[in-house]
Amino acid sequence: MNKTIRWGILGCGKIARKFAADLVFVKDATLSAVASRDETNATAFAKEFNAAKSYGNYTSMLESADIDIVYIATPHGLHYEHVMLCLEYGKAVLCEKAFALNAVQAKAMIDKARKKNIFLMEALWSKFIPSYKKLMLLKEEGALGNINSVLINFGFIPQPPVAKRIYDPALGGGTLLDIGLYNVFYALSVLGKPDSIEASMTPASTGVDEQCAILFKYNNGALAQLFSSYTSYLATEADFNGDQGRVRLTHRFYTPGAALEFYPDRADSKQIIPLDKTEGFGYHYEASHVGECLRQGLTESPVMSHADTMLLMQTLDEIKAKGSGVRV
Repeated sequence: MNKTIRWGILGCGKIARKFAADLVFVKDATLSAVASRDETNATAFAKEFNAAKSYGNYTSMLESADIDIVYIATPHGLHYEHVMLCLEYGKAVLCEKAFALNAVQAKAMIDKARKKNIFLMEALWSKFIPSYKKLMLLKEEGALGNINSVLINFGFIPQPPVAKRIYDPALGGGTLLDIGLYNVFYALSVLGKPDSIEASMTPASTGVDEQCAILFKYNNGALAQLFSSYTSYLATEADFNGDQGRVRLTHRFYTPGAALEFYPDRADSKQIIPLDKTEGFGYHYEASHVGECLRQGLTESPVMSHADTMLLMQTLDEIKAKGSGVRV
């Protein structure tokens, strides 16, 4: 693998813009190509972010020998199609979350990558940011003691013009796969796989969930309460509570901009845990990790593994089945 990782971006929307902007903070990485179904959009995107080439369709970019890995930034309802296309062309893939619409799709994507011996990772960027890593370190060091409860809320009201993917079932619309996924991911990270799940959803007019309430239950008595909404603005904070202390990630808990508050012993004994200052949006952490994986010849990340992705997708499937009453 070349020392400099040559990136291609498939899809030139909002999340792609953030990722492209953050590539400048990644050592030995360059944006070699971008592709969109709209050639004008691709050309403008490439000019703004200094990409060497732009394409008005995906296959032309994938036929190029000038990229080492593709970042897929399309709506998650299209991820299965686009990951399989990239793998067919022999390209390593970093696929934005939600990885797929369900675990069946996710397994097929992973199986194909393994069969072809190609790197594939879900782009769950929060797992690589300083606040998440510090949270997990505090947990592993026992600073919280036995963690008995997790409380996470994530909600906002989509403003016009509302992106089609928000409410379109074909594109994986609804709060669960869009924002509730973060709630589920953090709960799984701290408490592990739940022993049972309860869920309730409020459907939008299109049938996707516009609110989702989730309860994870554990045989040791621990509980996780997770709530996502498109109908109200929520605090978008996360609390992890143990018998020795608790951690609170403040507004936009899933981003590098959240503060990490540690409350040892008593609820009013707040300490602000210092974190490394983040450049840009924070997507460079996962991009740097992927670069190291490729240089080492890995086909799977040791940090965001295929097993991690499958656990998350299987859990999301169970939540959808419990919340909607429809088996995925």
